[in-house]
Amino acid sequence: MAFIIEQAGGKATDGMQRVMDIEPKELHQRVPFFVGSSNMVDKVGEYLETYPDHEDN
Repeated sequence: MAFIIEQAGGKATDGMQRVMDIEPKELHQRVPFFVGSSNMVDKVGEYLETYPDHEDN
C-alpha cells in the first residue's frame, strides 16, 4: 500500500521513517502506519515531534 501511495505522490510513514525503508525482521511484523497526501503526513510528523511519547515502562 505504501508503494502505491508514494507512486501517486503521497507519503507513508511509521511516524519516524518512511515505511518503504523499514526492513522486516519477521513475517507478520507490525508498525504504526500513517498514509495520505504529503501535506497531511508531514503534519502528523510535526505533531509527533512536538508531542513525543514520554510514557515510562
